[in-house]
Amino acid sequence: MTIGILVALPEELSTLTRLKLVQGDCVSIADNILLAFAGAGPVNAERATHLLIAKGAKKLISWGCAAALSPQLKPGDLMLAEQLLSEQQQVFDTDPRWRKRLHELLDKQFPISNGKLAESSHIVSNSSDKHNIYRQTGAIALDMESCAMAKVAEQSNLPCLAIRTIADPVSMSVPQAVTQALNGQGQVEISKLLCFLATHPWEAPGLIKLGLHFHAAQKTLKIIAKQLNEIIVF
Repeated sequence: MTIGILVALPEELSTLTRLKLVQGDCVSIADNILLAFAGAGPVNAERATHLLIAKGAKKLISWGCAAALSPQLKPGDLMLAEQLLSEQQQVFDTDPRWRKRLHELLDKQFPISNGKLAESSHIVSNSSDKHNIYRQTGAIALDMESCAMAKVAEQSNLPCLAIRTIADPVSMSVPQAVTQALNGQGQVEISKLLCFLATHPWEAPGLIKLGLHFHAAQKTLKIIAKQLNEIIVF
């Protein structure tokens, strides 16, 4: 049975393959594993999920990083979402049997957080905004793609999982340099980032801290990726 994995960002893509893909690509990285490089945001995620299904995926995983909403979550922590909450307050369930098997496989290696993963159609950069979403929804983390994938999975009657590791903690506001350097695909353009830093050098410590947090999230994903053959069987 073929599994389809959706990633949004190059940094997430690199935890699964060394292939150099462009946004919109959907390729086989093993006999029974398809990988779609969606780009950021729910619209891109929905499009990529349909492509994965069209190419034969019968199980779906949203793979990558998330922002913490719960104060208990720290960079590098693993979250296996039980439910995905859309911006329109729709709730989608991940597959409980598959998620349980993943717990059994990984819980001796990582502390695993369960709970609700909220959707945002844009980057939530401000710490106070993340705190507000936590209070309003009860979701413990936030991303931009998982819910869109789950919606298509439900429509197609396919099981899905959201495997997300924490990058920025709820206490951290994303440096303005990052939001200023984003392009239309949700990726940071280095030239824009450097230009902004040239006139806002005080942003550098926050960028370094965010980079370390993101590295912790990537490290966890890379460890999990080594067990991908076991993860996809349930």
